[in-house]
Amino acid sequence: MCHIIEQAHRASLTRRGLLAGAAAVGAAGAATVLTPAPALAASRTKKPARGRTRLVLLGTAGGPMTWITPHTGHPTAREGIASAVVVAGRVYLVDCGMGVARQLRLAQLGNEGDFAGFETLQAIFLTHLHSDHTMDYFNIPLTGWYQGRPGKPAIEVYGPGSRGVPAPIFGDGDVPVVNPDNPTPGIEDMTKYFIQAFATDINDRMRDSRKPDIHTLLNPHDVMPPAGVVRDPNVNTHPRMKPFKVMEDDYVRVTATLVDHGAVYPAYAFRFDTDDGSIVFGGDTAPSPNLIRLAKDADILVHEVIDADWVRSLYGQPPYTPEEEAFIQHLLYSHTSIEQVGPVAEKAGVNTLVLSHLAPANNPIARWRRAKAGFSGRLVIGEDLLQLPVKR
Repeated sequence: MCHIIEQAHRASLTRRGLLAGAAAVGAAGAATVLTPAPALAASRTKKPARGRTRLVLLGTAGGPMTWITPHTGHPTAREGIASAVVVAGRVYLVDCGMGVARQLRLAQLGNEGDFAGFETLQAIFLTHLHSDHTMDYFNIPLTGWYQGRPGKPAIEVYGPGSRGVPAPIFGDGDVPVVNPDNPTPGIEDMTKYFIQAFATDINDRMRDSRKPDIHTLLNPHDVMPPAGVVRDPNVNTHPRMKPFKVMEDDYVRVTATLVDHGAVYPAYAFRFDTDDGSIVFGGDTAPSPNLIRLAKDADILVHEVIDADWVRSLYGQPPYTPEEEAFIQHLLYSHTSIEQVGPVAEKAGVNTLVLSHLAPANNPIARWRRAKAGFSGRLVIGEDLLQLPVKR
């Protein structure tokens, strides 16, 4: 992998200035960068005080696949994308990538014991409905059924509503539509479909084991931008807009904005404001003015990052097949490159930039350190189960 990346560096690999400013990247090596200790070690240390607000990185890998560490053949230490905001012991989950239920337990955010662990979960926020962000969403109620949720209030779930029409086709030809009667279900319909798909298991456990009604464990809400903001998602999925409130309780206020994830709509970034400080999750996005506005002066910005050189190395030099070109275009222009993410955080004026949703998840750490270029604050290269306190 390393030699492929070095070869890619010597080529002109991107358009629209994705690698603009690369000459300045070399200076990043002298900058202060926090590289956390291995994930499991971080999770086994003394837990922060319950009354504090903190960010917990549950999974930091980007993409709907598993990753193998080069030269070892072993899986990486990164699970699918998921994070949590913990406020006074209350857990607010952001995205539900592969392994989220296991990671919640390893992070020790709930009670201990075989039939415990999910008591503290208050709400789930889904930035968008791509599979790598929702893959283990329904594992939360299925696992929580046995580990702390019966008798608790339903977990409030906030996720994108329906797009309304399927995304346009990239290139020529036709692509059949799955589920044509409802081709773009939002989180409310998606939850209903999950319950239907698991009906055999659910009916057995409710009737034979007398588990409580599965519907009492989740309360999903379709989140759509304010009326009139988006006229046509096939024309513009992320027009300039003011952040809008999604949820507020006695511990946290959550606001959102649309971000640029290509044809994906709605795709959100979320901001969590607490008495101790603020955390912003950018979701999946190219550099976004809306995100910069949402994250203005935040204490922590959790932002995705992709290695554009790695993308271009996937298929060698052009010409590409239509399938390859479509994949390359999505990766490059729906995400934020190493060279772009630092300036985004600098424009927002955040104190700490945390890199997550790392693509590729098996990249050398030295590659991610280059994201410090253009950012004057603290850079944290995310690791699974890392916990960071929030302080103003």
